[in-house]
Formats: sequence, structure tokens, C-alpha cells
Amino acid sequence: MKDLRIVFMGTPDFAVATLQTLVEHNYNIVGVITAPDKPAGRGRKLNESAVKQYAKSQDLTILQPTNLKNEAFLAELKALNANLQIVVAFRMLPKQVWQMPEYGTFNLHASLLPNYRGAAPINWAIINGETKTGVSTFFIDEKIDTGDMILQEGIAIKPDENAGSLHDTLMAIGSALVLKTVGLIENGKVETIKQKDTSDIKTAYKLNKDNCKIDWKAPMDAIFNHIRGLSPYPAAWCTLINDDEALDIKIYKVEKEKEQHNLEAGKIISTKKTLKVAVTNGYIIIKEIKLPGKRAMDITSLLNGYTFNENAKML
Repeated sequence: MKDLRIVFMGTPDFAVATLQTLVEHNYNIVGVITAPDKPAGRGRKLNESAVKQYAKSQDLTILQPTNLKNEAFLAELKALNANLQIVVAFRMLPKQVWQMPEYGTFNLHASLLPNYRGAAPINWAIINGETKTGVSTFFIDEKIDTGDMILQEGIAIKPDENAGSLHDTLMAIGSALVLKTVGLIENGKVETIKQKDTSDIKTAYKLNKDNCKIDWKAPMDAIFNHIRGLSPYPAAWCTLINDDEALDIKIYKVEKEKEQHNLEAGKIISTKKTLKVAVTNGYIIIKEIKLPGKRAMDITSLLNGYTFNENAKML
């Protein structure tokens, strides 16, 4: 049985669940690497990452390098004398970092690799209408999410699931998979499988304003998946044209209704209680929306104080 000295690297909530699981199972965490504090909000108050907040509560050693190749940081990392590094939702590591520990550096990724390598695997699995996804652990190599796989676990994606609920499910399954992976390393029983590259591998591209915009001319199912795949964060958006107003709005929750009609894609039909948008072969019924400068609200609350004119449309 190996005596493990672990350095953990991660930043958001998704990573906290794994770090907490390791701590609760009494693993020796000799250091935690996380992102530098960032100014946020109107007062530009410095915000600590979720991982830093948890690490502080456990009195763990914390390093927050801005540059992972910086000599001073590399010296501090080496001084921790770790023999295993675990990475969950962090950034790409330079070779001198991931090569450092004796038993390697492994990563938890929220997809069934080799599919959905990249920055936003949870979102893209839903956007692309997948019915299953999962988590994988693998040893890091030079490229992004291409290293030899250790373990993998799949789950079904529910038809109406959004990115937020899938995130929470994968966070729990992922932390259990990391624990299992650490156990294999500890007992010298790790076996790895090379990832197979095929021409139809799907990629989890970084999300940006362009690929979060709703295309109302797309098929109904594609629009439905796009909106739930980006909810609650960063949220799908479009432009609402109403009278002489053009507002960029966010849409969080929708339903779909199949029905033949001759309306132009994007045309809005509203009553006192419902708001729906015409799309190919049916309507997208909006349930939760956010106007600029307002909080997100259910559609009934919006319709209480906002009127859509006859020619209102979504672009």
C-alpha cells in the first residue's frame, strides 16, 4: 500500500465535492492549487474560489499561481513533496507540473471520453441531444483531455434535464470515481486504456456569446436542447423586438409544443398567462425569462407587467 501525499488542483464548486470526499476519507492533502482571487461585483471586492474557501476551512496549504511556469511557484510545488496530483476543473498544466509526482497526475473530466474533450462537456452533451453522458478519470499528457483512461462511469440524461441538474449529478458521481481511482493507485492496481481517436468525436467547445445565441430557425428539438443545455449558466439568449425596443434577453426554461402552422420563425404569440414563440413544426413555450437589468422571473410574473405587441418577435 502506497503512502500518498496528494496535491489537489481545482477552482469551482464542481471540484469542491471531490476535495471534500478526499478529506473525509482521511487522505493526506499536502497542498491545494486554485485560481487567484478575482475582483467581482460593483465594489470590485476580491472573490475567493469555491475550492479556496473549502481549503481554508480545512486548514490546507493553498497556492494561487498566476503563471504555472513561474520558477517560484514550481519551487513551492516541489517543496510540498507530493507523489500524486489530482486535477478537477482547473486549467491546462505545463509538462513540468504534471510530470512532477512519482505516481503521476490524473484528471476528472465530466464526459465519456474521448467524446466532449474541452471546456464545457456538460453543456454540449445536452445541447447535442445526447441521452447519456458520464465521468472519466485519466492521466494527463501534453494535449487536452487525451491521456490514458483509468475509470469511466456513464449515466442517462433525462429528457428535460438542464445543465445545472446534470452538473450536480456528475459532481457526485465524479467525486466517487476519483475516490475509486485513488484507491487503485494506492494499491498499485491501476490499469489504463488508450483513448481511441475516431473521425466522429464530438468536442466541448468553450462557450461564448455567439454559440449561446438561440437560432429560432433551427429545428424545435435543437432549440429546446440548446436552452436547457445552457441553463442556468451561462444561459441562452436572443434579441426581443417589441415596438421600437430591441432587448437582449436570457431564456432559462421552456417547453415544446408540436403543431403545424404558417407563422414565421421567431414570431411571438402571447396571452395573459402564456408566451410562445413560433418555430418549425410547432412552438417553444417560454416558462422562465430574464429582461436586461431585471431578475429572472417566471412567465406569469413577466406578463403581469409587460405587454407584447402584435408584431413582437425573437431574433
